[in-house]
Formats: sequence, C-alpha cells, structure tokens
Amino acid sequence: MNEQRNGTITMVPTKLGTLRVDASGTGRPAVLWHSLFVDSKSWNRVRAALGESRRLFMIDGPSHGGSAPMTRRFTLDECAGAALDVLDHLEITEPVDWVGNAWGGHVGALFAAAHPERCRSLVTIGTPVHALGAPERRRIGAMVSLYRLVGPVGPLVKAVERGLLSPQTRATDPDAVRLVGDGLRHADRRGMYTAMRSVMLARPDLTPVLSDIAAPTLMVTGDELPVLTPSDARAAAAKLPHGTSAVIAATRHLAPLEAATAVVELVVAFWRDGAGSGDTPTR
Repeated sequence: MNEQRNGTITMVPTKLGTLRVDASGTGRPAVLWHSLFVDSKSWNRVRAALGESRRLFMIDGPSHGGSAPMTRRFTLDECAGAALDVLDHLEITEPVDWVGNAWGGHVGALFAAAHPERCRSLVTIGTPVHALGAPERRRIGAMVSLYRLVGPVGPLVKAVERGLLSPQTRATDPDAVRLVGDGLRHADRRGMYTAMRSVMLARPDLTPVLSDIAAPTLMVTGDELPVLTPSDARAAAAKLPHGTSAVIAATRHLAPLEAATAVVELVVAFWRDGAGSGDTPTR
C-alpha cells in the first residue's frame, strides 16, 4: 500500500489483471466504479462529501487510470468478479454500498444480482439499461475502428466529450472537458480499444437481471441523456424489487463531474433513507 494525499492506494491482483484502488473516507464501505473513458479522478468532486459517511473504495477499471491494460476481450460479469476479488483481497466482508457511473452501474447491477449478500445498496448514474441498437452499434463501431487505426485524434476526442458531457458542461466547465479528453489521450491504446469493444459494443441488456437485484436501488439519469430518458429510468426502476429513479438537470453520463452537489445530495439521502418507492425529485 502507498499513502497518497487523497487516500490509500492499493494495487490488487484480480481475474482482470492488477486494478488500482483508491480508498478514503470513513464509515461503512462503498465501492465506486467510474464510466468508460475516465478513471477514479472523475469522482474527485464528490469524494470528500461522500467520504464523510462512507469508506470509499474507488476502483480504476481494466485499461483505465492506474490499472493494467487488457489485451483480450472481457465481459461485464468478469468486471463484477474482479470487484469481488478486490473486496476479498482487502478483507471487506461487510455488504457494500455500490455507486456506479455508466460502465460502473452495469458492473454494479451484475455484482448486486450475483452477490446479494455482499451488496447493501446500489446507485447507478447515467447507466443505459438496454444494449446498443443497430444504428448505435454501426456508429460506435465505426468510431472504435477509427480509434484502432489512428488513436485519440481531435475529432474522436471531441465525439467522446459530446457523448459524455452535456452542452452546458462543455461550454462552461473546461476542467471537466479536459478530464474526459485526457482519459482518452493518455490511455494505453490497445487496452482502451479492448475496453471499448468489451464495454460499449458488447454491452448486454440489463433488463433480465433487474428482478434479481434485491438491494435497494436508485437509478439516476440526466435530462440530456438520450439513451436513458427519465421515462426509461422510471420503467427500469419499476422492474426492480426495491427501485427508485431520479433525474439531474443539464447532465449526460457524467453527473458526478457535471453536477457534483446534486449527486451528493441524492446519494447521501438514499444511503440515509433507503430505496423507498416511487421517484425522487428532479435536481
């Protein structure tokens, strides 16, 4: 372990290679898993406030941040298994509160369904429930192929920024834009290509597993996110045994970056009060 200014860094061997885990805060354990293209730095705007009541374990996913790049295709189920490897390695046996952003929400849903005894609650943020449709698959497949050929050139970086961040964020928050762009520009190229294929193109439909998630669950979406509209989030939450949904204005996939205060308010209230029923107010 290495002590860092913001927390304790541990490199953990898992079935998907060595993953970097940044731990900080105090209280019950909570796992935070980020979106594709960014890493655990995308939690920096919420970590201090969430860490007031939770011991946060922020995992860099395979091929992202300080974790090892993957050289083979991998599945979201394997990601959930790698998260279990992290918890076992760190001897965390108490059920965790999972907070997942986009990719991290998919992993959290599969983790909660497969290991109900290890998951106290689940929050997904900007996590589409359905697999890619044919038009999306063609468009994103072309982008992934182009990345393989030429790497993180300007137009590709801009396309990722547009996909993850709302127009308002892109116009007014250069630090958020820079974080997204740097995540793509500084990534191991083969590893990121593998992650794109594994996490985006091969993303499964989560609908069949929703009814298996026993943990209280909050599904958060942005009103600028076309792949998970507020009505989509409500419909998905209704399929959960203990599900609720919320909407955060002027965000797309990366609400922890785009609207940190609103995310903290929603998550802390959810942790305090449990899932409840119905919808929480729009922020």
